[in-house]
Amino acid sequence: MKVVLAGATGFLGTKLVQRLVARGDSVAILTRRFPSGRPDHSTAVQYVRWDGKSQGEWKAALSGAHAVVNLSGESMGGGRWTRAKKHRIRSSRIEPTRVLVEAMKNMAEPPAVLVNISAVGYYGGTGSTPAAEMEGPGSGFVAETCVLWEAEARAAEECGVRVVMPRLGVVLGKGGGALSRMALPFKFFVGGPIGSGEQWFPWVHLDDAIGAIVMGLDNERVSGPINVVAPESVTMAWFSKVLGEVLGRPSWMPVPGVLVRAVFGEMSQMVLEGRQVVPDRLLDLAYPFAYPKLPGALRSLYS
Repeated sequence: MKVVLAGATGFLGTKLVQRLVARGDSVAILTRRFPSGRPDHSTAVQYVRWDGKSQGEWKAALSGAHAVVNLSGESMGGGRWTRAKKHRIRSSRIEPTRVLVEAMKNMAEPPAVLVNISAVGYYGGTGSTPAAEMEGPGSGFVAETCVLWEAEARAAEECGVRVVMPRLGVVLGKGGGALSRMALPFKFFVGGPIGSGEQWFPWVHLDDAIGAIVMGLDNERVSGPINVVAPESVTMAWFSKVLGEVLGRPSWMPVPGVLVRAVFGEMSQMVLEGRQVVPDRLLDLAYPFAYPKLPGALRSLYS
């Protein structure tokens, strides 16, 4: 089938393109930056220029598409959340979603499904209370952003599009994402948990994140929010311990929460506030997790 991807040149999108092309799909990538070289899969992939903010000729790429996957959004990491940074985080999610949905509403035959990425930050800091998909939103900047983001995506239901919103946990994979930053101190023998270590750490292996997105494309039973996290809930302390064991490094130097707050300000809430998230919908749908346990997931990435 034909799949249109927005925000597909990053850590998650690159892997998703590979998976779709490998199974025989054609892919149209909406992007601000064209690749400098010609990827091996270039014959199956079309690159379409767009700005993520306005309607334009890119809308022609939606014609004949079965599905749209929207991965757009500036990274929430990378420093303190200044007012300008928070504006970019929010607008880089809401504006592309809005223009995609507006384009679909103006089509005689819109795509059958929109898979619009969201995040477990929707639930805010849950502490030790498990959060399933039917739980309401939490408080704070990330939760409020997710609520607005998902509302823009749900508007596609007005024109008969099935909307799937994978709420991603921390995606663990090679070549990018949070794991490369978290593992770096361990390689210099100064690794350890961040903050108290008692906060819950919702994680998912990159292969399972991609698998859940593909299931959202293919399975007509899937709609609405889907928690994309591993079924094994772990604390930050346990995550750090297992990571140290897999890397053959000690996990003895915790990073004090007061220091994280001083350096990162409001952004520190992302790692210091625990959220225990459970993948009820994926389990109900009998999704076959490739990596349900943390030790196996980390060993697959560092073997």
